[in-house]
Amino acid sequence: MRISRKVRTILARYESDNPGTKGNLASILMSGRLGGTGKLVILPVDQGFEHGPARSFAANPEAYDPHYHFRLAVDAGLSAYAAPLGMLEAGADSFAGAVPTILKCNSANSLASNTDQAVTASVGDALRLGCAAIGFTIYPGSEDQYEMIEEIRELAEEAKSVGLAVVVWSYPRGPALSREGETAADICAYAAHMAALMGAHIIKVKPPTDALFLDAAAKVYRAQSIPVATLTERIGHVVQSCFNGRRLVVFSGGEAKDLDGIYDEVRAIRDGGGSGSIIGRNTFQRPRNDALKMLDTIIGIYRGQA
Repeated sequence: MRISRKVRTILARYESDNPGTKGNLASILMSGRLGGTGKLVILPVDQGFEHGPARSFAANPEAYDPHYHFRLAVDAGLSAYAAPLGMLEAGADSFAGAVPTILKCNSANSLASNTDQAVTASVGDALRLGCAAIGFTIYPGSEDQYEMIEEIRELAEEAKSVGLAVVVWSYPRGPALSREGETAADICAYAAHMAALMGAHIIKVKPPTDALFLDAAAKVYRAQSIPVATLTERIGHVVQSCFNGRRLVVFSGGEAKDLDGIYDEVRAIRDGGGSGSIIGRNTFQRPRNDALKMLDTIIGIYRGQA
């Protein structure tokens, strides 16, 4: 695999990692139509666990089939495809080597009342399926946050020891946070920083709003004139919070929105120095041709063409 100068620069920032881990990280960064640019577009399809099959796939019934998502990621030229164990197992042979895969190792479901996730897959599963990385969600602010942090510490240590990269979804939620607080600028930056401190190679957070939730943090933001008025500024601050841009930070697409809203968000991520998008429901809930056109435009934006 030929590695671009940009990707070599990114890999050099991960100073403790072995050649296997760097190789798998490089495979994600060099794959698809954004390969070599340092930007990423990843397809995550873990929503069936959390929201159920109908809420996730009924809008586009083809998406009930795991092969549909593999094909979509391949045909769109995406950087990677992330999914739980069963989804990856269902296409592991047919699509071996076609696109880098990320095994999502924990999941929640909407039938539970607590804010936690169950560990649903292992590092051994990721190796068996030929994955480039494991993925794991933490909920900073939840009553179970410390247990989740300890779980990813153990999984990340094992994953890195066998040459896998680590992707952390860091989603603040819990009794101490309001709905607005979950995506406030200070909270998103805090959550992203936590993921970096836990050793994540790629960090996934939601796009932050201009709200400031913690009073103690708000005083610092105002005293130091930290800019959070625009989404581009807030993206830049989250990236800064991840070791001053030394870690890859991608932003989720969230609930379905119109195309102009998606494209404006992607431009803000690009202009703020974010590493890219990890976009699920906004992709696979659209008809295939519409999804491919949308992803083509998103890739064009990250390439500076739109």
